[in-house]
Amino acid sequence: MTRHFDKSKLPSRHVSVGPARAPHRSYYYAMGMDEDDIAQPFVGVATCWNEAAPCNIALNRQAQAVKLGVKAASGTPREFTTITVTDGIAMGHEGMRSSLASREAIADTVELTMRGHCYDALVGLAGCDKSLPGMMMAMVRLNVPSVFIYGGSILPGRLNGRDLTVQDVFEAVGQHQAGNMSDAELAILERVACPSAGACGGQFTANTMACVSEAIGLALLNSSGMPAPYESRDQYGEASGQAVMLLLEKNIRARDIVTRKSLENAARVVACTGGSTNAGLHLPAIAHEAGIDFDLFDVCDIFKDTPYFVDLKPGGQYVAKDLYEAGGVPVVMKELRKAGLLHEDCITASGETIGESLDRIAGEADGRVIYPVSAPISPTGGVVGLKGNLAPDGAIVKVAGMTADQRVFTGPARVFECEEDAFEAVKARDYQEGEVIVIRNEGPAGGPGMREMLATTAAISGQGMGKKVALITDGRFSGATRGFCVGHVGPEAAHGGPIALLKDGDMITLNATTGELSVALSDEELAARKADWKGPRPTNYASGALWKYAKLVGPTRQGAVTHPGARAETHIYMDL
Repeated sequence: MTRHFDKSKLPSRHVSVGPARAPHRSYYYAMGMDEDDIAQPFVGVATCWNEAAPCNIALNRQAQAVKLGVKAASGTPREFTTITVTDGIAMGHEGMRSSLASREAIADTVELTMRGHCYDALVGLAGCDKSLPGMMMAMVRLNVPSVFIYGGSILPGRLNGRDLTVQDVFEAVGQHQAGNMSDAELAILERVACPSAGACGGQFTANTMACVSEAIGLALLNSSGMPAPYESRDQYGEASGQAVMLLLEKNIRARDIVTRKSLENAARVVACTGGSTNAGLHLPAIAHEAGIDFDLFDVCDIFKDTPYFVDLKPGGQYVAKDLYEAGGVPVVMKELRKAGLLHEDCITASGETIGESLDRIAGEADGRVIYPVSAPISPTGGVVGLKGNLAPDGAIVKVAGMTADQRVFTGPARVFECEEDAFEAVKARDYQEGEVIVIRNEGPAGGPGMREMLATTAAISGQGMGKKVALITDGRFSGATRGFCVGHVGPEAAHGGPIALLKDGDMITLNATTGELSVALSDEELAARKADWKGPRPTNYASGALWKYAKLVGPTRQGAVTHPGARAETHIYMDL
């Protein structure tokens, strides 16, 4: 379709229109562009392609399909890349400190590239946990016409008649430590668990945020489900390239799509699919870019009254490929609509409302992967918010797959000052059934970087103790974590939150039914301990990116963001 755009009001006029921009145009000619290319809108095609991990390795190919779609709709695509830190490889060591900070770096670098080169619209491709919200944050921050596309999930591994994900390998480490798995068995498992390109296959953070991209409206419907190795994904790339040109023509921008209502739709989809607790961090961060107040408590309110009806790992049985084959996110949203739990009037990347798009979806719940909303797996969401004198700013726990009696736990605290200390204790079996393991100083500022604790929780599960202890932290948990594991405890220890004041033996109560996280200490005792508190633990990170992150990062409850957000802005990039 040939379109004609007036560039006099588009950002790219600053680098391509008028005699004064002759030097700029020289650069474009140097790259093989012609007059028609230069006269068209410039569309940034941003990918997180790299060779760090399988989640990103297919993005480069998919970007070429996006560019074909942009060209077919009278746009000029300009491809660029940004970083990722892949959690599966960063997990369980110092590298995990870089993970959450990378979300901000991704958003910042996409913003800087778009601003520096005056691109008019954005198609963003991402594959791993933090790259998805980071890319969406950049779209909303810039408020340009934007379409997001997920790189796709990995195919499941297969061993002894059972589907596998990387979660199985993490948990196998615990089985190996417990003497229940040989070196040879572990070696076989690690070789077959991850057989292709793509992001982790369960409803861990990457697939959770991929579902969010559709539910929030930034991605085309059903674009997130198809596994990464399927070259037929390219049709979604081309369609996304064409869609962004339609949005540009209609002047539909990212903040027209990301609204309070669409954020609520996204939180519903996280809850009903038993998604990652990290959504409680990333949804407030995306909202912040739009100037919308939508914090952890708002997310948890939605989780509380959303039925859980999609049976995905780690709490359930199936993986992303199974969800795609059962109809994907569109069928999930159709079920939410039947229960009156979906805002249908939200505009999407297609230019239509979500209701209009769902009207064309023929699929229905299969009763195996996607249960009918009228007969859910459990009546409340797969993720629950907690609050109490141990977490005045809230905390979050994934309860998907847990029975009602497993959602209440009281026990004495066993306090560790960092994840490494806890992991060493778990490895040595130096902990007791009935304890509440406390890992502190792992928050956004205190870590720094708010590390995930999958290595520790997976080892506990692998030792058969996953239902016999609980764990709380001011850090995070991987979307692959299972068991009674509470993260995002706020305020964090570095900011003097109550978690900083705990001592071994303090009795802690966790109740995911009533939403309680408390310690059996009086206000007076907590105040006395606060008066004696010696301040945050010294950090080794006194320079560089992690130092900057620790200095700038805000509360977990508000998304652990590093700048004032849209509320403080005095201009819109698109209108400069």
